[in-house]
Amino acid sequence: MILWFKKFFLRNGIVLSLYMLLMTFTWIVVMFVLPQVFMFDFSFRFNWTQIDPSKIGGPEDVYTLQHYKFLLFGSPNNPDPFNVVDVTVFGRTILAAVFVTLFDVILCYPVAYYLAQVAKGGITRLMMLSLIIPFWINELLRAFAFRILFGEEGTINNVLLYLGILDQPIDYVRENIALYAGLGYAYILLMIFPIYNAVESLDRNQIEAARDLGSPWWRIHWRVVIPFAKPGITSGCTMVFMLSAGALALPQIIGGPSSLWFTQIIYQWFNTGSNWPRGSAYAMSLLVICVIFVLLIMKVFKVKFGEIGR
Repeated sequence: MILWFKKFFLRNGIVLSLYMLLMTFTWIVVMFVLPQVFMFDFSFRFNWTQIDPSKIGGPEDVYTLQHYKFLLFGSPNNPDPFNVVDVTVFGRTILAAVFVTLFDVILCYPVAYYLAQVAKGGITRLMMLSLIIPFWINELLRAFAFRILFGEEGTINNVLLYLGILDQPIDYVRENIALYAGLGYAYILLMIFPIYNAVESLDRNQIEAARDLGSPWWRIHWRVVIPFAKPGITSGCTMVFMLSAGALALPQIIGGPSSLWFTQIIYQWFNTGSNWPRGSAYAMSLLVICVIFVLLIMKVFKVKFGEIGR
């Protein structure tokens, strides 16, 4: 570590190095560490609407696990052994995030490989622009565009009805197809570019050698390209999974009536429920489970943190 700092200061100079280190430290502490610490502390507090405000900070204002217990078991009057609604929504949100992540991997890997190893010159630039320019549009506008596309009277149904493929329109919003498609598209760049960066650094001679030895295309990808691109794939999967599990705007705009997202429950506790400690407990539970899930996946696929940032 000391050697790294010496090289860093020699390469960038004292003033610039101190500025970059200070800004990085400030960004991490102020924008990430402190909010999480305060929310973690808040999740163990009583709801201020349930106690006398004059007692806040006094001997009766102690830590409690009631909000975490509520997530698992519900209110004391709950006849069920578990908080079926919230736990079910929690599990469904995690599974949906996994599905969106797998969908993006399958969709983005061929595109990233083509950009990195096949496309040349103008084709590469054209494809890059085609990927980036649509994201100049605000996320909310893109969400409403998906609602127009997938609505019961939307563009997709009209085209399919005109071609005679459908006899009656399908409500893709109610079936959650619009939601999954919208989430997959919303984070597509976060999957493509990490894979692209990894595959681009692969020596093309390795692919040619495998092809000359008679390997079919699927084995070349399975044995050569994918193991080399594993850090990029893991990085993309991590970002897409975490953002999908924590999405709020898209589930509210293009989600069906049965597609309640766990973040919507958190939003309700913070706003309409006016119970910030309980919302904090729910938010911390989602964060912890998502982090544990990501760490397990990294363990299974034998990927280290240092490899992700390669």
